[in-house]
Order: sequence, then structure tokens, then C-alpha cells
Amino acid sequence: MTPSSDESDQRPFRYDAGVAKRIELAWQDRWQAEGTFWAPNPVGELAAGFERVTGRPKAYILDFFPYPSGAGLHVGHPLGYIGTDVLCRFLRMTGHNVLHAFGYDAFGLPAEQYAISTGQHPAITTKRNIDTMRRQLLRLGLGYDTRREFATTDPRFYRWTQWMGQLVRRGAPARPAGRRARGRVRGRNAYTVGPGQPRGEAVGRAR
Repeated sequence: MTPSSDESDQRPFRYDAGVAKRIELAWQDRWQAEGTFWAPNPVGELAAGFERVTGRPKAYILDFFPYPSGAGLHVGHPLGYIGTDVLCRFLRMTGHNVLHAFGYDAFGLPAEQYAISTGQHPAITTKRNIDTMRRQLLRLGLGYDTRREFATTDPRFYRWTQWMGQLVRRGAPARPAGRRARGRVRGRNAYTVGPGQPRGEAVGRAR
């Protein structure tokens, strides 16, 4: 006799969404507590466990940074992130020391426009959206070294992008230091990629 659907639903140990959630959260908590996806440095404050990975081949995987200009991830984000996570897990299982890092591209018009549309300061909306995205990414079970996360709104990061921008505006060449040259393209500074090859028009003409 075949049990009815109501009877089968009452069977003990039935695998359903609730059981799946408990299993996933238990493992995700353990991964975080044990630093399963952490990649240690040779020295410094992140050096714990380096002796375990000494001599292994290295792999550095960096996903594209999402824009925290909305209230959370959309379905297109995991499409790419799951693929790189699969690659990282394969590399770890084949003996590699894998650094899988992540960050948030929080500068720009999307974040600014979101702050305007919600009537809040962009620092508040950006931080809240990053917190939401982080929670969603970890809930998916993706294996990031969360200690190395950063956002492009961090002054420790954008001080260097601003510094590079100043070099470009000054007409700094894009060639090795031993072959420095400056070009002029229609009266404006340009940086070059080779002798006699001004790229001001195509690459980044600086005013």
C-alpha cells in the first residue's frame, strides 16, 4: 500500500527546506569559526596556519566587485560568484593554497543616486547595503577569506587610486621608468605605451 502524501510528509528525518537550512547554517558557522577558507600570510597578523600550506602551489582568485547601490544582491551576482567558488574549491581539493578575496565597488553614481532616491547619506546606505550583501553571500556558502574584504570607499584604498589619478592628470607615462617620455596630443598631455605611440585619444587623455 502506498502511503498518502500527507502520511509521507510526516515521516521522521524527511529532507525539506528546514532540514537543509539547519545543515547549511551548521556547516557555514563551522567554516567561519575554523577559518576554513582563510589563506595565511607568511608573516604578520594573518600568519596563523602558514606552516600547513608552505610549499603548496598558490592561486589568487578575485571576483568582480558588486555595486552596493541597492538593497541586496540580484540573481545575476551568484551566477558568476558560484562559478569562481567552484574553481576555488577544486583548487583547494587538488592541494593549492587559495586566496579567494572579495570587495565592494562602493564609489560612483549608482551609490550616489541610491542615496539621493532614499534621502539618506551615502555613507549610511552604502554600509547597510554592504552588510546585506555580505550576509547573502555567506548564506550562499561561498568560500571567501572574509578578513581581506574591503570597499572602495575605504580611505586606505582610495588614497592610492587618487594618487594614480594625479599621475595621469600630470601626464605621467605608462611605460617603464627607464623609458620615460611625455607626449602632446592636440595641446594636451598624453601618456604613451611605446616610442612614438601617443595614446591620449584612446587611453586616457588628461586635462
